[in-house]
Amino acid sequence: MSTTLPPLSSPSKNPIKTLKPSSSSSLFPNPQKLRFSVKNRIQCELGSFDNPQNWTIDCVSGSDPIHIILKPLHSSIPMASNAALGSPVKSSKKVCLFYCAEMKGLAERIASESDAIELRSITWRTFDDGFPNLFISNAHGIRGQHVAFLASFSSPGVIFEQLSVIYALPKLFVSSFTLVLPFFPTGTSERMEEEGDVATAFTLATILSNIPISRGGPTSLVIFDIHALQERFYFGDNVLPCFESGIPMLKNRLQELPDSNNISIAFPDDGAWKRFHKQLQHFPMIVCAKVREGDQRIVRLKEGDPRGRHVVIVDDLVQSGGTLIECQKVLAKHGATKISAYVTHGIFPNRSWERFKHDNGGCPENGLTYFWITDSCPVTVREVKNRAPFEVLSLASSIAAALQI
Repeated sequence: MSTTLPPLSSPSKNPIKTLKPSSSSSLFPNPQKLRFSVKNRIQCELGSFDNPQNWTIDCVSGSDPIHIILKPLHSSIPMASNAALGSPVKSSKKVCLFYCAEMKGLAERIASESDAIELRSITWRTFDDGFPNLFISNAHGIRGQHVAFLASFSSPGVIFEQLSVIYALPKLFVSSFTLVLPFFPTGTSERMEEEGDVATAFTLATILSNIPISRGGPTSLVIFDIHALQERFYFGDNVLPCFESGIPMLKNRLQELPDSNNISIAFPDDGAWKRFHKQLQHFPMIVCAKVREGDQRIVRLKEGDPRGRHVVIVDDLVQSGGTLIECQKVLAKHGATKISAYVTHGIFPNRSWERFKHDNGGCPENGLTYFWITDSCPVTVREVKNRAPFEVLSLASSIAAALQI
């Protein structure tokens, strides 16, 4: 906007000047006084507005009268008005999501969470000798794109073929590369107890740390509820670990229960308490402990009172399930009326999930009301689908959100 005003005195002689625009000015239909502060920069306050605002004035000098242009200061405009002024709104990052064969179901659920995620395919074949024969479809089409790969290292036999793809994708001139590995399988082997032990958690972290750098920089690595948070220090500088958790989904599910106001959280050992208690601190807590008696390790109640409560046992993963069952018996013995369990990663080798029975009510020592797991281990999900007490909480929405980071 512009208008023509009478000549201004030299700023050095008269730094403060009050002017009245002419009644014919189209900028001010109801002329009011303008107060100018003329220093290195000219600012003014317009009294004719309902809410006086600061304005910046650009002067075109060299003629008489001076031609001035009024512009609102950015800091004086409310943020809510940015859309009305045509400011660009941040759009979702478009992501091309590749996936291994056993993660197809979860990949489809992730894509259904956001229109910004597009599924891309890989041809998984083998040569006659059993080694991988792999093909990335439309490799030229992902140049300059944000690319992600959804992996499942469910057994040593599938790791090599997926690593081959994981190492190849960043080299295809992609804008960025993200590896989503919901379950870090060697996380429980993170330390040495005697000379000769091999900490395979460090080995796998080293392999992932050497993924080639893409045009956008180091690979982002998304992992859910890694067994020990200190394992982040096993990764090198060429990968950026992003540690997510399934606990928020558990909390949402607990709020939906009819007895949500009678929930207590139990941890089977001190390690689980250290890992999760800060995320669940608004619930009453119970801590169990493993103690050694002779050649056996048994579970005892360390602190907390389960009497009359629906107790949910929380841990990061389950394998044979022996510790969870012992914890369940201890809680039932001390008066818990219902017992459920949650683990992010249901591994259950040798179909050990069959050990967990369903409690329809009144027998918490013999069964669980609910056993919640996530879909981080797809083989288990297929086995326990529609089998009580198991219920699957999908990581799809959490992964879709992580891909937008």
